Order: sequence, then C-alpha cells, then structure tokens
Amino acid sequence: MSLKWWSLKHSSLKSTEKYRKIYIILVIWSDVMQKNLLYLGWCSVPLHIFRTLFKNRGRGDSGSPIIVFPEFPAFGEITDTTFHNVLTYLTSVPSLSSTDVGFILVIDRRQDRWAAVKGTLLRIAGSFPGNLQLVLVLRPTTLLQRTLSDILFKFNKDEFKMKVPVIMLSSITELHTYIDRSQLTQELGGTQEYCHEKWISHRTAIEGFALMVKKTAQTLQSFGTELAETELPNEIQATTLLLSTHTDKKDKMKEGLLVALGQGSRLLESINEPVVRDPDHNMNQDELENLATVQRLLSQLDETERAFDEFWVRHQTKLEQCLQLRHFEHNYREVRALLDQVSEKLATFSEVGISPAHADHIFCELTTYEERVCVLDRALVLACEGDELIQNSHYAEDSIQPKCGEVRTISENVSSNLRAKKDQLLKAMELHHCLEKASKWVDDGIYLLASQPVDKCLSHEGAELALQELERYLDNAGQNQLTDLSAIWTEYEAVLNQQFRVEKVFQKQTSMQEMFEKRRVSLKKLAAKQTRPVQPVAPRPEAFIKSPLSSPGQSPHTHTYSNSRHASLSEEEENLAVLRRHVMNELLETERAYVEELLCVLQGYASEMDNPAMVHLIPAPLQNKKEVLFGNMPEIYHFHKRTFLRELEQYTDCPELVGKCFLERMTDLQIYEKYCHNKPRSESLWRQCSDCAFFQECQKKLEHKLGLDSYLLKPVQRITKYQLLLKEMLKYSKTCEGTDDLQEALTSILGILKAVNDSMHLIAITGYEGNMSELGKLLMQGSFSVWTEHKKGHAKVKDLARFKPMQRHLFLHEKALLFCKRREENGEGYEKAPSYSFKQSLNMSAVGITENAKGDNKKFEIWCNSREEVYIVQAPSAEVKTTWVNEIRKVLTTQLEACRGTARGCALKLMSEYNASLSLDASEEHDGYSSAEDPLNSDPEEENGKKLCAGKYTVMADYEKGSAQELSVKSGDMVQLVKEGDDGQWFVRNLSTSKEGWIAAANLITLIGKSKSCQSLTSSEGSGSGNLSTSSSCSETYTSFSDIKP
Repeated sequence: MSLKWWSLKHSSLKSTEKYRKIYIILVIWSDVMQKNLLYLGWCSVPLHIFRTLFKNRGRGDSGSPIIVFPEFPAFGEITDTTFHNVLTYLTSVPSLSSTDVGFILVIDRRQDRWAAVKGTLLRIAGSFPGNLQLVLVLRPTTLLQRTLSDILFKFNKDEFKMKVPVIMLSSITELHTYIDRSQLTQELGGTQEYCHEKWISHRTAIEGFALMVKKTAQTLQSFGTELAETELPNEIQATTLLLSTHTDKKDKMKEGLLVALGQGSRLLESINEPVVRDPDHNMNQDELENLATVQRLLSQLDETERAFDEFWVRHQTKLEQCLQLRHFEHNYREVRALLDQVSEKLATFSEVGISPAHADHIFCELTTYEERVCVLDRALVLACEGDELIQNSHYAEDSIQPKCGEVRTISENVSSNLRAKKDQLLKAMELHHCLEKASKWVDDGIYLLASQPVDKCLSHEGAELALQELERYLDNAGQNQLTDLSAIWTEYEAVLNQQFRVEKVFQKQTSMQEMFEKRRVSLKKLAAKQTRPVQPVAPRPEAFIKSPLSSPGQSPHTHTYSNSRHASLSEEEENLAVLRRHVMNELLETERAYVEELLCVLQGYASEMDNPAMVHLIPAPLQNKKEVLFGNMPEIYHFHKRTFLRELEQYTDCPELVGKCFLERMTDLQIYEKYCHNKPRSESLWRQCSDCAFFQECQKKLEHKLGLDSYLLKPVQRITKYQLLLKEMLKYSKTCEGTDDLQEALTSILGILKAVNDSMHLIAITGYEGNMSELGKLLMQGSFSVWTEHKKGHAKVKDLARFKPMQRHLFLHEKALLFCKRREENGEGYEKAPSYSFKQSLNMSAVGITENAKGDNKKFEIWCNSREEVYIVQAPSAEVKTTWVNEIRKVLTTQLEACRGTARGCALKLMSEYNASLSLDASEEHDGYSSAEDPLNSDPEEENGKKLCAGKYTVMADYEKGSAQELSVKSGDMVQLVKEGDDGQWFVRNLSTSKEGWIAAANLITLIGKSKSCQSLTSSEGSGSGNLSTSSSCSETYTSFSDIKP
C-alpha cells in the first residue's frame, strides 16, 4: 500500500493580487483500499461465517495462496452475496504478486454428499473473483457418495466452467502430493500451526486500523480543501481569528494522526508478539503479510504527517505574513494620518511671537507637540518593519515597498519643515531679545532723563553729576542699542513681520538719543558756567532802562528766573509723558503675557483632560470636573485675546486716553465676578487632586516650575493689577485730556473688585433661611466688635458678655443688616476660605444710628424699636466707622426721601399728639448739645417755662444724695433724665459713673442750669413707630419713616 500526498500550487485569483488561494491536489493511491483491504465486505459478513466457512492454510509450491473450505453443513444457506463478499475479501488479503500466480482451493467434503460437492463447485465457479491455479476436492468417503461423485463428476464436469483443473481426491495422502504438509493444518494431515481465531483477530484489528487511516486521510483532504478555498481577510482581527481557528483545527488533525499512529504501533506489537516471545519462531505467510500491511499503513501515516506538516508550515507562514501585512497596513494608515496632521499643525505655527516670552512659549509648544506625537520615530520604525518584511520574502513585496518609500519621503519632509520652524522661532526669539533689550535700554534712558531733577541741575555741581550720569549710561549701551537697521533687515529677513516693530524701536531709540544729546548740551552749558562772588552793589537805575529784556517793575534776574521756570515746566511735562508711556508699555506687555499664560493653561491642562491618552491619569474626583476647575477661564481668554488686548494696543501712542478703553469694556470685565465666585470650588478640587499624576505629567510637558494653582490665580491677580496701573497712569496724567476717564475707570475697577470681594463673602453665609436677593444690593461688609443691650420695662438687661464684645461680620444691604459669625475653614490655598454663620438680621426700615458712642471715636450705635435693642459697634478704625456711618446714613436718607411725601402730614400730626421721647446719645466727647439745630425739635414754650424734659444734661454743681434711693452727682458729670415720677422726682442715670437714682425736679433745675438737652420726637401708630432724631453738633442719630402710614 502507498499513500502519496500533496502538490502545492499558488495562483492569483485577482489581477490586483490582493487575494491569493492555495490549491491542494491530493492524489491518493491506496493499495489497502484497492487490493489488500475491503472493509465493506468484512463489515457486511457475519463474523461466525468467517470462523466456519474457510480457513487460510498457507502457500503452494509456486507461492499460490491456499484457501481451505472445511466441511460446513449450512453452506447451502449462505446467500450468494455473502459468499461473494467472503471470496472477494479472501482474494484481497494476499499481496498482489501472490494473487497473480493464482489461488489453490481445497474443498473438504469427505463427510458430505455429492450434491454438496457439486453446489460448492458451482458457487465457486460463479463467484470467485480472483485467478485460480488449482481446485482440489476431497470427495465423500462413503461408498455410495464416492461412487456417485466419480460418475457424476465426469458427466457434469463441463457445468463447472472452470478454466483450471478440478481434481477429485480420495484421501489426504493424495492431497499431500499436491500441497506440502508444512502448508497444511493438522486436520488435513499437515504440520502447520495455525489459529484461525488469532488470524481473525489480527484481520479485525488491521481492518479497523485501515479504516482509521482512511478517515484520517479524508479528514486531512477536507481540511486541505477548506484551507485552499479560504480567502485571506483584509482586517487584523479577522486574520488573527482565522489563524487561531486554523491552528486549532490543525492541532486536532495532529491529535488524530497521533491516535492512529499509536493504534498502528500497538497492532504491530501484537503481530510481532510470537517473535518477541520466541526469537526462533518462524512466521507463516499470513502473519508476514499482516505484518507488512501494518508496516505499510504506519509508513503511509508517517508520510502523510510529514506532508501535512510541510503544507501547514506553508499555510501558517502565509497567514502570518497576511497578519503582518494587515498590521503594517494599519500602522501605515495611522502614521500617514499623523504625518498629515502634523503637516497641518506645523502650518498653524506661522506666528513668530509678539515678545520673547511669546516666542519661547510657541517654541516650547512646538517641541512639546513633537514629543507628544512622536510620529517621526514611528514612521522610521514602520519603514524598517517594511524592509524587514521584504527581506523575509513576503508575498506582498510589491505592495509594501511603495508604502515604505512614501512614508520615508513624507517623514523627511515633515522633519525638514519642523527643523525649519524651530530655526525660524529661534531666530525670532533672538530678534525679540535684541528688540526687547533695545527697547528696555531706551525706556530706562527716558526714565533716567525724567528722573533727573531740573532744579538740582541748575547748579554747577548738579549739572556735572547729571552729565556724568548720562555719559555713563551711554558708555554702557554696548549691544543693547540697535546699530544698523539694514543689517537687521538682511539678517532677519525670514522672520521679520509687522509684529516686530523694528522701525518703531529704532525711531524710539533715535528720539531718545536726540533727547540725550540735547540734555548733554544743556548740562555742558550749565557745567561750563563759572560761579562768581556776588558783590553787594546796588544796581543803577539806568541799567534797567538799557536792558531791552526788562519791563517796568521787573528786573533782569526776574526775567531769567521766569525763562528757567518755563523750561523746567516744559521738561517736567515731557518727563510725565515718558512715565505715561512707561506705564502703558507695562500694561501692554503684562497683558500679552497674561493672554499667553491663559492659553498655555487651557491647552496644557484643560484640553488634556479630553485627551484619550491622558484619561487613565485623571483621578475619579477630577473626572468631568473641567468647568469646576477652570471656571469661565476660556471666556476670559477669548475676551482678552480677541477684544481687550487689540483695543489697548490702539492707545499705545496716547496712553493718557486709555481710561476710555476701560470704561467701554467695563461690562465685559464683570466676567471676573463669575470666575471669582467659582474660585473656592476650584481651590477645593485642586487641593483634593493636586498630587495626581495627571497634573504632574501636564506640568512636566509644559516645563512649568509652578503648579497649576499658581496659574489659576492669574485672573484674580490680573483684575487687581488693573487698578494699580490705572492709579499710576492717573498719577502722571493730572493735566491731560483723559484724566476724568481715568478716574472714572479706576473707580469702576475698584467697584468691580469690591463687588467681587463682597460677593465672595456673601456666598459663604450659612444658616440664612430667607432669599438674599430680596435684601437688595450688598453695599458693605466687614468685621466688627459688637456689644448688645436690651431694655425691658423700667429695667435695662445687659448681655452677660457686656464687657466682652462679640466678633461679628456685618453685611449691609439696602433693606437689611445681617449679623454673622466668621468661621475660618481649615485648608490651604491662595487664602483660607472663610464661612459665616448667620446670627440675626435688622430691617433697615426699623433701625436708627447714633454716630458716636461711649467716648470712643471708633464706636457707633445701631438701634431699633425705640432703642429697645441697641447694638454698640466698634470698627477697626475711625475711617472704617465713618465710611459705615455715611453709608447707613445714605440708606436711611433714601428711605426718608422716598416716603417724605406720604409721611410729612402724618409726622406733623403725630408731633402735635405725642410728647417727645428720649434719644439716648451716649457720646461723652462733647460739652454741649443743641436741639435748636432741628426746627422740628425746638419747643419755645417748654424753654420759657423751665420745664424739664427727658434728655442728656451737663451737671453744673455738686449734689450729695440724701437717701439710698437718690443719686449723687458732681459738677461736670453727664446725666440722663430717663423719666419723671409721680412725686415730682426724676429718675436720672449718671453717664459718667454709670449709676442710677432719683433726684427732685427742683434740685435738677438748679444742677443743670442752662444746659441744653438733646431731644427726639418719637411717634407711634399701632405696632409701628416713626423716629425723627436730633443730636448735638458733633453727634447725629438717624432712623427711618418706613413704618409711618398715611
């Protein structure tokens, strides 16, 4: 048996050669299937028939196979099909060389009848499929049957239709004359050791093994066909899946081959067992043929395995090369897209910067972008990978090679463009530095000229010193000044544009040098004058007449002084103009730097939060919190970049008018309030995530020395910087055209800062259950020390903490005054974020104030309900107190004016119906009081009748008490008449000693003399009250009329 496997052939299915197909032509010549094995016959014949119908005996003299048909009574019951299958199988077992010689049939019918002999011969003649050499029949041994056999055989000989001799034998001895006894078993008188069951067992095993070999061959053929018909995928994932699937199937094929080889090896050991047991054992012909059959099958399996392995190696190589190609194509598309993206990005780097810092930032941004993309390195690696695939004889060489060349070409172009951009930026930075140094040198020179005091230069020594100072400055110019404008144009032609303003700097330098030269000439003239001693000689009258420069009543010295003063004023104005330009330059330079810093933060941090490559570095608390961290910084950046910076640059030559620009954009600048409101949340988030890898990586890429928190503080610092610059500009623009605009802009900026600061504190209030928007605009806020007093009935109840003030933070709104307790939050940041616990509120429609209290110029009183509740407030300074009192006065005055029309008639009616109640003024700083200052509070009848009224008085004489309930006073004490008793006595409080008691009215008239009282008119209607208070000339009390109804 032989098995021939494989012929591999590659052919292109499409002209594009994108798809290839492996054709496998399997040519199998199987002797087992054609000659040696007929498993169908074996499987279709019952096993007991093989055990009884025949026996293999050995070989004839010429090597002919011998088949013995022993006596079998049921021979006639076997069907023709079964008998034909048996004969077919028996003729297929021997080798081809043996079957070509022909078979020898031995038919043993010694115990049978002639009819059985005849039937057997007829069936053999009609069914035997192989070549016959000789047919030997052992005829029946009984006399009758033997006689019939001899007679009938002669008459029926032609019916058998056999082309070979049929010999009737009478005994076994005659049989031995035809076949050697060594080839016959013992029942036929031979000496051959033969076990029919063993033969059947071996043949059964061989048939099973052969069947396994055939199935294995069919499976391999089917798998090979599947591989040949499989088209190569176009995607990485599909190719990987296909390679994995085919590998799994190959492994199963290998497992089947190994199982078959194992079974064949065990069968071979079983056949060789007699030889292994007895080395002298000689195998018969059947055993030798079985051994040869199994060996051939094993050999063919080995050959099949080798051929399959060779085929699989080629197929696997094909798939692996396909996968490599798909990876290469995928990487090629990515690199190609990145190269195009980088080319487009490089085209955006067309700016060369407006300052050294700007150019340096662009350069760093370009370098960072190059490092982040790394496309040039990837392109080089990809080209090398393609070259390696080509060197390894990749089947798609024609497709890989052009792509490698294309990647190299584009990569070289991008690299060259990148180098050119870097060189251009370096050149621009060099020019920027040169212009910056020249501009700074010019500004410093102008500032030097402006800082030289003119009056000191009028003296010889002062002129010498000033001249030396100018000379030293010019000598140290060095490389700071621009020397040759044409050389600069030639050297920096590639980067020069309108942003560099080379001519403007050069003109500025020329102007400065001309100013220096003029100053030098003037100083040299002053320094060259020789000082002479002044002789006390009176001038002659005619000297005045002869002088053409003299005028009546004016001496020549006066005229000279006037000219010098005029020159001094002119030079002072020039110096102020220089200083204004200096401030304007600082404003513009810091504005440009500020815009670049905002851009750097937005690109280096905010944009990176959306970068998929950086997502894994972002901690959970920071995810989706970009708006919290950065607030409205993008809005601030766009406003300054697109609008404010451009408009500021229009005032470069007229800096004194820049206030107009601020006023026009004051509404836009209020966007800083939103940013500042968000700042506490941003600070809290930063403190929580400041150490995360995301911020560290971004800072590393930007090469920033400071963390993000420093840059998040920039907008707060910037809005604060504006008011400082405006103050400086206003300082040098007192006599200029835009002074009013500068002052108004400064006031507006300060208002924004105050609003931001106030609102930052306002949003930190906790515990207030109402709606703060209903309280009106927040006017002021600040921290104070507060004492409280409450009056109930005839007694005054003071808080336990009367002499230990409470620290309260007050918020003054248009409609209410809030008292809060400040609580510092633990944490770090640009400042600790405080919070305020709400304590109580006073309705501004029900409060009054007393400007001075308790002899302290930092204290004032806030009271309500006719002084049932009094709050003594101590400000940090007298100035703060004055500011607050004025603001509260404005609120109360506004309320008074708003309801004056409706309240006037009601107030006059109440004045006629009710007596005045006391206005408790605790001021101790003034000696006298006057109620006549307010015509509403004067009462002529009471003054003429010497009638006592409640109020404050100064004691004019000493008085010792006569009983325990009376009060002692001394001259100069300040007393307060609280109320009049039923027995003609007054209840008096000594404000100087804080003691209280009763004094008779008659004694009081004597004690207080002509001392005037501070009175107030208090009216009430229902539960409401209206208070109109007066005070001394230095102390005023205010309240409101909001509760008075018409």
